[in-house]
Amino acid sequence: MTTPADPAAPTGPRVPEAVHRRRWAILGVLMLSLLIVVLDNSILNVAIKTISTPAPTGLGATQSELEWAINAYTLVFAGLLFTAGLLGDRVGRKKVLIGGLAVFGIGSALAAFSGSPGELITFRAVMGLGAAFVMPATLAVLMNVFEREEQPKAIGVWAGGVGLAIAIGPITGGVLLEHFWWGSVFLVNVPIVLLGLALMLWLVPDSRDPNPGRIDPVGVVLSVVGLVLLVYGIIKGGQLADFTDATVLATIGAGLAVLVAFVVFEKRSDHPSIDVTYFRNKAFSAAIAAIALVFFALMGVTFFSVFYTQSVRGYSALQTGLLMLPLAAAQLIFAPRARLVVDRFGNKATTTAGLLVIAAMLAAFAVLDADTPIWILEVIFFLMGTGMAHIMTPVSVVIMQALPREKAGSASALSNTFRQVGGALGIAVLGSVLSTAYRTGIEDKLGALPPALRHPAGESIEATLGIADRLGPQGESLVTSAYDAFLHAMHVTALWGAGVALIGAVVVALFLPGRPPSPQRAPEEDELSHTGS
Repeated sequence: MTTPADPAAPTGPRVPEAVHRRRWAILGVLMLSLLIVVLDNSILNVAIKTISTPAPTGLGATQSELEWAINAYTLVFAGLLFTAGLLGDRVGRKKVLIGGLAVFGIGSALAAFSGSPGELITFRAVMGLGAAFVMPATLAVLMNVFEREEQPKAIGVWAGGVGLAIAIGPITGGVLLEHFWWGSVFLVNVPIVLLGLALMLWLVPDSRDPNPGRIDPVGVVLSVVGLVLLVYGIIKGGQLADFTDATVLATIGAGLAVLVAFVVFEKRSDHPSIDVTYFRNKAFSAAIAAIALVFFALMGVTFFSVFYTQSVRGYSALQTGLLMLPLAAAQLIFAPRARLVVDRFGNKATTTAGLLVIAAMLAAFAVLDADTPIWILEVIFFLMGTGMAHIMTPVSVVIMQALPREKAGSASALSNTFRQVGGALGIAVLGSVLSTAYRTGIEDKLGALPPALRHPAGESIEATLGIADRLGPQGESLVTSAYDAFLHAMHVTALWGAGVALIGAVVVALFLPGRPPSPQRAPEEDELSHTGS
């Protein structure tokens, strides 16, 4: 039976010489485009505490509004990636990349001057629209400017660029928040976008699928509606601290039903956004699942770790950014070299080990408390980054080489869709676990507050600390209770994340391909054939 990987077999050099000569410069431009898309979320993670404080410092956003500020971007991004990948394959990846960058820049400028959490959520969705067209196009262009034998190395460098963005983001965000207002974390995107557009017009070649499929509007609508309903229901459940609420159950159920309808429609369509036959390839499916599960765990943990370092430990936004530097540095160091580990031990062993490291580090968060030596957190972050590097590079190579080069946009879109959906659900599910566990832990301590303040005070640690501050000396005992309740909630959430990473490890151990055939075998066989003749 033919698998989706078969058409990807190389048939000799396919990249024009002029493009081949400047391939590394092109990769640099693609990484700059990728940088701003990843940079934005890593900057926002540092800024969420500032945005949650009341005006004029922030917008007074609640925890659920903060989750939506992150997820509005992520959901539009994830929902439109299918179409963005297809459109790039159809009309040209360079055109789609330029259009996406322009929309992202406009959304960033508007988000910077938001006057309310609602406006911020709306403009973040506009940024997600632009990002949906940027991310798959970068990887699709990469696959078309590098020959197959160089693709793993190029993808490793590309994945290392994610580490660079994660490093630059929190530090840049911290510097900006110390000297400017919170909106500067979005405004900083605009000059990077302008530089990226200029370099792209100059260096990047266009490419497209010679036999593209038609656009699938029904599939797009079903995927977006399904994801929004599902994540909204999960966030609402955490906000109410009650997942048995009729509205919560109805919304989650409706989201799942729409997503099932999406899969059924795609299977029957003659021009689907996503060709479900790709998933018959077990290695492809396992690689996709690994990306989704690791980002589910990682994004949820990143969300609560910011509150741990700033609210409980008292570090500033800049210091928090610097504390996250080991996570990014490890990715930057190890992602380009992960292919060497794969060459020696194979995809299965490398990726399984990476996921087990991630699971162990997430579980390690369960032993952190208010006075744990900070170097322990730094070691945890470094090892998490190391694990990520040994997951992202091999699974990205498996996914991108499983489909023909002409379908690079679709392959990249699938990879990024599951990554973003995993991240969105991670923030929603683990954020809701955090919120529910926190409210349960603090509820008994809120009895002394006026009835009107009890529910808002239980929403998040920031809400509790804000009300305690307003009460003055009477609120001092509430501060200690808030720290204790948050630490317990963080421990519970971290163990959930560790469990998800363990599931990912089992999936890749069962289904990813093992060690590749020895590269020496082919020359030896050639020598034998010459001897025989």
